[in-house]
This record gives sequence, structure tokens and C-alpha cells, in this order.
Amino acid sequence: MAILVGTLLAGSGAIMQGLFRNPLADPSLVGVSSGGALAVAVTIVIGDRLLAGSQSALPFELLPVAAFVGSLVATSILYRIATQENRTSIAIFLLGGLAIAALAGAGIGLLVFVADDRQLRDVTFWMLGSLGGATWTRAAVIAPFLGAMLLAIPFIARGLDLLVFGESEAFHMGVEVERLKRFAIVLVSAMTGAAVSFAGVIGFVGIVVPHLLRLAIGPGHRLLLPASACLGAILLLAADTCARTLAAPAEVPIGILTALVGAPFFLAVLLRQRSAIGL
Repeated sequence: MAILVGTLLAGSGAIMQGLFRNPLADPSLVGVSSGGALAVAVTIVIGDRLLAGSQSALPFELLPVAAFVGSLVATSILYRIATQENRTSIAIFLLGGLAIAALAGAGIGLLVFVADDRQLRDVTFWMLGSLGGATWTRAAVIAPFLGAMLLAIPFIARGLDLLVFGESEAFHMGVEVERLKRFAIVLVSAMTGAAVSFAGVIGFVGIVVPHLLRLAIGPGHRLLLPASACLGAILLLAADTCARTLAAPAEVPIGILTALVGAPFFLAVLLRQRSAIGL
């Protein structure tokens, strides 16, 4: 499960950074993961109460579906906010993402306020991120999303490479830009939703891994995307190992560890960009 989730998060980050031409794009940072987590929280709290009078429990299969829908809605809203006249504003993209994440956080906070003890534990699990509920069955459920990403790489890599020159330039070089955007948004939403539905919100994997690999192997997405998948798997597997051993027999939420490593790295990227433009 750690390998699969790390692969999906790092791959999502690499695709988003190529799509929006920004090394700071990350599903957790711009509200995509938060949108999925909010949808899962709504399903847990509201769905559980709707089924309270019956003998049936909340179907577990609803959670991945809810996470996908929430991630897709958050990504679509963000794209609509940041794009005008076929041009995507990077500044509005980041600020809009922060606003979406804040709104999703407020919604989750309201659900936490009205949740009972069992629902509160479930929602807290999604917010902190954990692989403690991993099973072979759940791993098998999200494995097809990894397959979808690997199958998509040959079809989107060239388009993402050419988007670096701008959307108009990419269009004149033969890229169907709008189709690429729609496909990439749905793919990122599906991958992020699958990861969130089983592991909760695990931040900064999608920003750290692609950025490190761009420095090491270059920006070409035909190599960057599979390399991001491999390094993301290794990183999250190492983080999960630390989470299970640092405070054994207790388990540290893995989202805390990735934030401790990723947040300083994010600040370093910001400082580097500031130096690059002479501020």
C-alpha cells in the first residue's frame, strides 16, 4: 500500500507541475487532496447517520468513489478559477488552491464538530494520513490506478513537454491542449482520490519527488513520470517504516512525517525561485 500510494501521489504531482508549468503544484498543497478528504468526511459522517436506522453498515466501496468525486470537483474548480481566455495564471492557481484547501478544511472542521466518537476517529485518520488500515484487498483496488498512469505516460509526455513553451505554442506544434488538460485533470483526480480514500491526506510527496528528479535527470516527462513513480514509492515506504519504528509500539501518522520533511523543502524551493528572479 505504501508503494502504491507513494507512486500515485508523486505521479500526480509530476503531472500537475507539468500541466500548470509550476514546480510548486502539488495535489495536497492546492486543495485536490483536501477536496477528496472533505468528500470522504461527508460520506463518513452524513452517510453513517443516514444508515443509522438500518442494520447495514456504510459500504467501504463508497469511500474511493467519494474521494475521486471530491478531488475531481476541487481540481475542476481550481482550473476554472486559474484559466481565462485559454491562459492559466500561476499566481491565481496557487492562491485559488490555498483558498480551496482552506474551505475544505473548514468543512472538515464542521463535520468533526458534529461527529460522534467513532466518526471522529475515522475523520481524524483521513486528516493525519495513515497506512494502518492497509490490506491486500485494498491494495488491489487502487493498483489499476497505477496501471492507468503508466499506460497514459506515452500519450501525455510529449504534450506536457511542449506546454512549457506556452499553450498557444504547444497548440501550433500539434498538441490538442484542451483535450490534454481534461485528460490530465481526470487522471490526477482519480489517482489522488484513490490515494486519499485509503491513506488519508499525505502531503508534500507530490512536490518533493518531481522537483528533485528534475534537478537530477531533467524535465522530460517521458522519463520524469516513471522516475517520479519509483522515487515516490521509495520515499513513502521509507516514511512508513519510520512511522512504525520511531515511537514503537505506537505508530506516528505518516502525514506528519512527510510534512516535517516536505515543508522545509517547499520553503527552500520558494527561496530559490525568489533568488532566481532577483528579489
